Amino acid sequence: MPLINFEYHDLCSMIGEEVPKKTLIERIPMIGADMHDTEGDVDEMGVEFFPDRPDLYSVEGLARGMRAFLDIEPGMTEYEVDDSDIDVFVDDSVKDVRPYFRCAVVLGVEVDDVLIKSMMEMQEKLHITIGRKRSKIAVGIHDLDKVEPPFTYKAVGPHEIRFVPLAKDEEWDLEEILEKHEKGVAYAHLLKGMKKYPIILDTNGNVLSFPPIINGALTTVTTNTRNLFIDVTGNDLKAVKGALDIISTAMAERGGRIVSVNMHENGEEFVSPDLSPSSWQFSLKDCEKFLGIELGPEKTVQSLNRMGLDALVEGDTVYVEVPSTRLDIMHVVDLYEDVATGYGFERFGKPGTVTQTVGRLSDVTAYSERLRDIMVGAGFTEVVTLTLSNEDDEFIKAGLPVKDVVTVLNPITEDHTCLRYSLFPSLMRLLRRNIRRDLPQKMFEIGDVIVNNVKQRNMCMVMMHSKTSFTEIKSYAESVLREIKADYQLKPSDYATFIPGRGAEVMVDGKVVGYFGEVSPKVIIDFEINHPVVMFELNLQPFIESTKGGVF
Repeated sequence: MPLINFEYHDLCSMIGEEVPKKTLIERIPMIGADMHDTEGDVDEMGVEFFPDRPDLYSVEGLARGMRAFLDIEPGMTEYEVDDSDIDVFVDDSVKDVRPYFRCAVVLGVEVDDVLIKSMMEMQEKLHITIGRKRSKIAVGIHDLDKVEPPFTYKAVGPHEIRFVPLAKDEEWDLEEILEKHEKGVAYAHLLKGMKKYPIILDTNGNVLSFPPIINGALTTVTTNTRNLFIDVTGNDLKAVKGALDIISTAMAERGGRIVSVNMHENGEEFVSPDLSPSSWQFSLKDCEKFLGIELGPEKTVQSLNRMGLDALVEGDTVYVEVPSTRLDIMHVVDLYEDVATGYGFERFGKPGTVTQTVGRLSDVTAYSERLRDIMVGAGFTEVVTLTLSNEDDEFIKAGLPVKDVVTVLNPITEDHTCLRYSLFPSLMRLLRRNIRRDLPQKMFEIGDVIVNNVKQRNMCMVMMHSKTSFTEIKSYAESVLREIKADYQLKPSDYATFIPGRGAEVMVDGKVVGYFGEVSPKVIIDFEINHPVVMFELNLQPFIESTKGGVF
């Protein structure tokens, strides 16, 4: 999570009153943060914020948030944006390179060492979080007085322009920057394969920035700077605009005056930044049902005001105005969360009861614990694997027809696209990681799988060594079934997972509840394993339900 460092007196000066340090230490965590460096009378403080609140990634944003949260200035903070005659042109050449560009001007900022440090930290936090290490957005902050508008954002050849990059004293072309400059080496992969690179120029051809790599040394911000030009480029328009709004308003918190620029893009003209709030509405009854408490109109509005939002209740409808800096508000559920945060999570719940009760394990847990003892006694090692898997491992590599599974809407990796249908693929992946370990390997897992959209508890055991066979796994399977006092029958299995003629199904009351056998060479090779493997997987639900308490 992003860690924001600041000085206590600096935060209080922007809040507008001296809030006791103890109050800040107690209240800041209640908006979703973890305090650091708060011991003693040291002026330095640190706050680690949850990644969903980029508007709080600076002491300026924190001051704005705390003014509302502490009821000093509840509701949405409004910032005036003055017009200007500054023009910015976006050339069509950047469409296939880094298509989105937004910028703003902030005048009359008293830049000191504290603000410079805050700006640098804010930039880096935005780059790392919503910027995805500059791949999604990149931010540049410049001394406006060192350049002359209008400004142009376009793409140029690698050797077409030369300039002095930040922290250097000699001119390099763009290709040389990617090869020699520390930032160029670190972020060159973001421009890999491109024939042209993005650049921001003033009317005289001076370079402001080579995004997303490095700014020009000419526009370096110093303690003599008073007027700022802020640019944000990227591949996601919402993120680009949001980052610009966050930085612009942060500078306004320092006394700066936000001034818009006239953007010319795709034959259209518009102004930037646009700090217009977004309008939302939701049902008060739905919110109260979701949170499990009855707040009423007045407390709901008060709670939203404490989160820096404007709100109005008419009947059952709550109308909310959300500032453009709140990138985390994407669904009404996010507003429900703000209601809960503003109301105070510490106020939820009822006083604890003093009635003494006796707890016990659930039937599923009790049964699983008993079976674990049996498996460990048989010489198997227990493992716990992820419940997330993928269709390829679950079915294709296992030799089974693809079936309906519960899928992940936005998977982070190709390996985790669905909830597992079986325990067997997870154990095969583990054997693959252990192929260089000593043999034999005997492991088991007891865990949940999702079959036909219903959760069930399974047990799976696997063995890997050069002499393992159907006879060996059959003996283990029957010993487990005997220990759990199962009334079962065995029949040959035609599962493609097994070598033909070396697989069996476990039947209980005419239904298949498990299977065991020798894993086929194709399945073994598909999982990149080079030793024979046998397996036994069993659905425990019928046995758990019949034992009533997990006793067998």
